[in-house]
Amino acid sequence: MVKCGIDVIEKYAKLFENKRIGLITAPSGVTKDLKSTIDVFYKNFNLTALYSPEHGIRGEFQAGEEVKEYIDERTGIKVYSLYGKNKKPTPEMFENIDIMVIDVQDVGSRYYTYLYTMAYAMEACKENGKEFVVLDRPNPVGGVKVEGNILDTNFRSFVGWYPITQRYGLTIGELAQLFNTEFGINCELHVIKLEGWQRDMYYDETGLLWLNPSPNISSLDAAVLYSGTCLFEGTNISEGRGTTRPFEIIGAPWLDPYELSNAMNEKGLKGVIFRPVYFIPSFSKHKNEICKGVQIHIKDKKSVDAVEVGIRLLYEIIKISGENFEWLPPFGNSKNYFIDYLAGTDELRLMKYEEDELIEKWRKDSKKFETIKQKYHLYQ
Repeated sequence: MVKCGIDVIEKYAKLFENKRIGLITAPSGVTKDLKSTIDVFYKNFNLTALYSPEHGIRGEFQAGEEVKEYIDERTGIKVYSLYGKNKKPTPEMFENIDIMVIDVQDVGSRYYTYLYTMAYAMEACKENGKEFVVLDRPNPVGGVKVEGNILDTNFRSFVGWYPITQRYGLTIGELAQLFNTEFGINCELHVIKLEGWQRDMYYDETGLLWLNPSPNISSLDAAVLYSGTCLFEGTNISEGRGTTRPFEIIGAPWLDPYELSNAMNEKGLKGVIFRPVYFIPSFSKHKNEICKGVQIHIKDKKSVDAVEVGIRLLYEIIKISGENFEWLPPFGNSKNYFIDYLAGTDELRLMKYEEDELIEKWRKDSKKFETIKQKYHLYQ
């Protein structure tokens, strides 16, 4: 069995001795025996503050829902929000701590807000003279494959801040090292390494129990597909939120599921097969409407190129949707369309390239990033 950073914490006890500890975590922050990281630190060290990323430290909030400061009912410790008016810790949030720790499970995709909660916390630790510790966890989709384009920093947002690819092939600890060095954060960083993890392992090969990293990543298959199908969040097509299979089911009320599934299966994409489906989202887009589309079934997860799947499915749906298809307009004070933030470019929305050209262009970016990321490998 793979051991996560929290499972070997006793080996690093000296790092935490006589220090007041602040912890950023989520429901996925648990030991291999499913004991909460919060409880481990509360029992064994001087835990004095908690910090909540998106969804809350115990998973109380849905995607995009603002998190406010509150008291954790189990420990009585104050929980500071890092997913509300402040996404970066303020100096006041450091008054009661000497060292900040993060333990959250990522999904291996650039869009995941937890990555930028970590980056902002690292920046704030540098500015406030605090150490930062990452309790490492496996990348659920492995540490080998890289997919997608390198984000254009003109389209920075909380779903993509640094110029990395959609699928980056690093653990969250390795990614913290890359952020720290490549992007000049330069905080005092410690990574408590995994034991027993190898780069080609997917989550179902680790011996660890699956916990949803966030409410809408409900399976390893969803995590594998997420780097591609999350692009549908920037459209009026349902990405399956409000169903039991978010990011595996894609559709809308006007689509012909048989036409769509046949067209996608004819493309012969590696590792996947498409099935026509009907579904009724219980929330989010097209709530309580009958939607028609496809479920993407994974036959061989290690051969799937999710970004290619997402692009080809998106182009096909645009083609058959006609005037029904829309990019979601900018919201709030945003100057760009949400799809531009997700894609890290406006070239997808503006259809600057045919799908084959776009895929090939993005693959060149993937190769560039493969070279960069190898400098930060902690595991073979």
